[in-house]
Amino acid sequence: MTKTISFNELRRIKDSLPDGSMHKIADRLNVNVQTVRNYFGGTNYAFGKNCGLHIEPGPDGGIVVLDDTLIYDMALEILREKEQE
Repeated sequence: MTKTISFNELRRIKDSLPDGSMHKIADRLNVNVQTVRNYFGGTNYAFGKNCGLHIEPGPDGGIVVLDDTLIYDMALEILREKEQE
């Protein structure tokens, strides 16, 4: 399922994640941690893959279309767990 959000919102989610969250998500999905970083706007494709992130110029940093929301959903789950603590 695709999801459209602003680039700045995607970065706010990334910046709100507790330390080690990128590694935790990567371990759960059995992917390179750089692939998870690329999902949140990184551009190091030598060590990580593209995760279906499409950025279009626009307000609030641009519009981001996520082809697959699995990493996004996992990040939101981690944030919910953090709030409950």
